[in-house]
Amino acid sequence: MPRWRPESVGRVIQEELSDLIKKGLRDPRLGYVTVTGVDVTRDLRTARVYISVMGDTAAQRESLDALTRATPFIRRELGQRLHLRHTPNLSFAYDDSIERGARINQILDGLKKQEGGPSS
Repeated sequence: MPRWRPESVGRVIQEELSDLIKKGLRDPRLGYVTVTGVDVTRDLRTARVYISVMGDTAAQRESLDALTRATPFIRRELGQRLHLRHTPNLSFAYDDSIERGARINQILDGLKKQEGGPSS
């Protein structure tokens, strides 16, 4: 099976999940969630969904818990939207790459200020 198939299915799942989280889930514990990526196995049976959440650690935990509890509903909705033979089993994981990028930018800005920064 070509490798592009799981990747393209992952992109479609990412788009549909983003839409579903934004419009279909009404859990008050769910914060501002962004789906940053989806890894799908070659057999299309399992998808690992990476999310980023704005807020502190408690908000991140609550949002991840809300998504985990809503997994059967999310999977059913995805099955109706995707029209695949088998809807992948979903697992959610927190992705801290956005926070790491912001931290690196903050450090670089601090270094620029220490050196005097670019002069205009």
